[in-house]
Amino acid sequence: MINFGKLHEYKDVFGFFAQMLTYPEKLDFHPSVMEESLDSSHPAYASIRTYWELMHEYSMEQIEELYVQTFDFQKKSTLYMTYSKFEEGRERGQMLARLKETYQLFGLDIMSSELSDYLPLMCEFLYAAQWRGHEKEAAESLELMIAVMEDGTYHLLKALEKFKSPYFHLIQGLRETFKACIIQEAAAHEHD
Repeated sequence: MINFGKLHEYKDVFGFFAQMLTYPEKLDFHPSVMEESLDSSHPAYASIRTYWELMHEYSMEQIEELYVQTFDFQKKSTLYMTYSKFEEGRERGQMLARLKETYQLFGLDIMSSELSDYLPLMCEFLYAAQWRGHEKEAAESLELMIAVMEDGTYHLLKALEKFKSPYFHLIQGLRETFKACIIQEAAAHEHD
């Protein structure tokens, strides 16, 4: 189950993840970007801080090259969250359709050229979607989206660890944020 209070509290952080996972621009690495997105009380602060410090050791040209080498040329570190599980299978197409329905449920249309399992898009959705007051209707769709993100980032994290990529720490931080937004089953049943 999703803790909607935490999900709302961390909306800005999902915006930060979306920004860091798209093709890098110089302004993305301005000190205010991280400061405005999260503080030291956030559960992923240590991981994100490590990512931030490592990235600041690179020139902008090196960051761009690292991004392309990591996410565009490595099959195992794709930003398409259903690819590692389904590759090009029919099940992937069905999952992409279900994710697209989630975007549409919240009035967000994605361009036909974008696939609905693209991690930066999914993070941007969690940042921008207006589901407050509609938690009951949104629960199933958001749980599906977070489950897909969690599964896909597990495989991505393992690949980034192998590559010794600074993006490992960013994805680790994203996964720590998911964990903080999920009501653990034992805790959810304590009140039954």
